[in-house]
Amino acid sequence: MVVLDAGHGGKDTGNTGNGYKEDEISLSIVLKIGAELEKHPDIKVIYTRTKDVFLELHERAAIANKADADLFVSVHCNAHSSQAYGTETFVLGLHKSQANFEIAKKENEVIFLEENYEETYAGFDPNSPASLIGLTLLQEEYLDQSIMLAGLIQNNFTNTLKRKDRSVKQAGFWVLHNTYMPSVLIETGFLTNKQEGKYLNSAKGQTEMAQEIAKAIISYKNNLSLATTKSQNPVIEEKEMDQAIETTDEKIYKDVVFKVQLAASSKRLDTKPSNFKGLKDVSRNKEDGLYKYYYGETSDYNKIQLMKTFAQEKGFTSCYIVAFKKGEKRKLSEVLKSEDK
Repeated sequence: MVVLDAGHGGKDTGNTGNGYKEDEISLSIVLKIGAELEKHPDIKVIYTRTKDVFLELHERAAIANKADADLFVSVHCNAHSSQAYGTETFVLGLHKSQANFEIAKKENEVIFLEENYEETYAGFDPNSPASLIGLTLLQEEYLDQSIMLAGLIQNNFTNTLKRKDRSVKQAGFWVLHNTYMPSVLIETGFLTNKQEGKYLNSAKGQTEMAQEIAKAIISYKNNLSLATTKSQNPVIEEKEMDQAIETTDEKIYKDVVFKVQLAASSKRLDTKPSNFKGLKDVSRNKEDGLYKYYYGETSDYNKIQLMKTFAQEKGFTSCYIVAFKKGEKRKLSEVLKSEDK
């Protein structure tokens, strides 16, 4: 069960960069996401709004909680005083930078449009970093699952649509705080950017963004089998990973091998699974005086992304993908930009 939340609406238009309306664009994208998901009989979709109406932030979370939903996905459009562009997907957490705090503050300030907001939000101040500190507590147990979904969404935006990847981030959004399930807030791009605003305001752009979000949700459900409200702390098994890989579309790069780097150490460890939290297929290589420990080995970039997510779920939260071309380590960004695939 997925709750789709179109940001803003009614008297809250959201940002109006280049004359476009965030509330209209977010609603269009959300309805298109729902249309894709509703093609699957085992997915139920609930919308926080299907027309141009104003909803208080706590109402949006309440809809998801009352439905006992498995996922909450909120869709927005970004704005900036510069020509910044790109997509970013947020999960709830302490803001890691002033920029993330400013985005969260902007989205949270809709609270001031609500009646009796002082009573409803119990002293929460959207302009105060201190008010964000407590927001992580209720969502902490769902954070890994939220990050996984956010990563799948960003991967689709970047790899399929070639949008600039502004990454998965953490910030203190009230609308995420009160949902008792894995939840993400998607900033689909900047309306204030001339090219990106035009793209997001177009039927083509809205359809493409919606399709990739829907695909990510379906991958999350079918391939990884995570984060149902009946199992708050699921564990991904190796066989689930194998099933995920079997159903993943291939994205093969010629003469390139991708691996997930788990750690680097001066200590030489045996690569048996018990030393790496149960992970199989771990290899070791000595580079620049250090032992590097890698998980997986494939020319399929989509496969290695799933393996990275799997490693993160096992506890290697800072692991990352590395690329070797004809045996030599290369910058991942350069390999992904190459057309030799």
